[in-house]
Amino acid sequence: MKQSPAMSLLSPWLLCLPLVLSGWWSAPSAAGPVDQVQGLSRASLLVQEGGRSLVSYNADRPMVPASTMKVLTALAALDTWGRGHRFETDFYLDGSGWLWVKGLADPYLVSEELDRIARGLKSKGVREVKGIGLDDSFFAPDVEIAGRSSSDNPYDAPVTALAANFNTVSVVRSGSKVSSAEPQTPLTPTARRLGSEGSAGKKRVNLQQRSLAVGYFGELLAAKLRGAGIQVGEGQRNAPVPRGAKRVYRHQNSRTLAEVVGPTLEYSNNFVANALFLHLASPDGKGRVSMAAAQRAMTDFARRRFGWRDFTLEDGAGLSRGNRLSARQLVEVMDAFAPYRDLMPAQDGNSAVRAKTGTLRGVSCYAGYVRRGGTWEPFALMINEPVDYNLRLRVASALVR
Repeated sequence: MKQSPAMSLLSPWLLCLPLVLSGWWSAPSAAGPVDQVQGLSRASLLVQEGGRSLVSYNADRPMVPASTMKVLTALAALDTWGRGHRFETDFYLDGSGWLWVKGLADPYLVSEELDRIARGLKSKGVREVKGIGLDDSFFAPDVEIAGRSSSDNPYDAPVTALAANFNTVSVVRSGSKVSSAEPQTPLTPTARRLGSEGSAGKKRVNLQQRSLAVGYFGELLAAKLRGAGIQVGEGQRNAPVPRGAKRVYRHQNSRTLAEVVGPTLEYSNNFVANALFLHLASPDGKGRVSMAAAQRAMTDFARRRFGWRDFTLEDGAGLSRGNRLSARQLVEVMDAFAPYRDLMPAQDGNSAVRAKTGTLRGVSCYAGYVRRGGTWEPFALMINEPVDYNLRLRVASALVR
């Protein structure tokens, strides 16, 4: 999901003056990418070195951050749970032999993880279940992600407390035949139906709505249990775990939080970012989480951590155009994220830049670190008008040089 002329308002000499004084450039030259940014009316840029500003252009203007918002969400998660945290999912058996799954917002229940779950249940002596109950009540049923559209693209997947494969399916259709596009993921009835719709070929589509997503989780879990030699009845329902049901297995994800955050930033996974955003409203997994509660929790975190006053946080992935952060605030996030800098994606072809892109229509942002003189220095670039996708990459590379 990595995504992506302006008139010069000042002379190249004036635009480069802060850089000349700091020793970055020894003389004015033809307009470069930093000059181009400073010629834009809806842009801001802040670069620091040794804790002081070297380039500052509209650094305090609130802007749409797009997916650079994910770094703030990741920071809140890492500060709250720690790098080594593993998300959990609980499994219960009731008196009638039904297996119940209590979703606690583990965002990384991919097919391989469901294999581990099936083996874990079998190791606890589970050999037969009459049906599968699905409890995703940790998230309120009316949770809606600000900025999410109704497309079937993977980045628009619904966010549920119980989800398989980021609430997406990957299928291949050739003529009337539909197959799974992943050897580790059995084809279920829901996946077959979605694969038969739309164009032929290989595609990954999202599960569109909560009931469909949770139902698909049950289908895929049943297939995995059968694959492990556990008999599974046809019944399936979505409801809270019944009182009196006995917990037989608590599954800890094989991935640590750090191993979740790294790919989330690299591939800009909206589902994972917003699952973390919601979960942070109730870090211990108790109670029921609403979107409003999640927005309050993240706003309170930012105020406590940074003392911010002028900002708006509507979702954790940067989908909403209502999010507002300044370049200065993003640089403060990067300063705080420094202990986790290894989780930040490296720029293609330039290992001296580790940064997160942010892209919406008419929005092109980039925030992270540039390596200068053996030291990683934070920067934030925010452009809220149409520009060349690669301008932000050229700016970061120029800051390295």
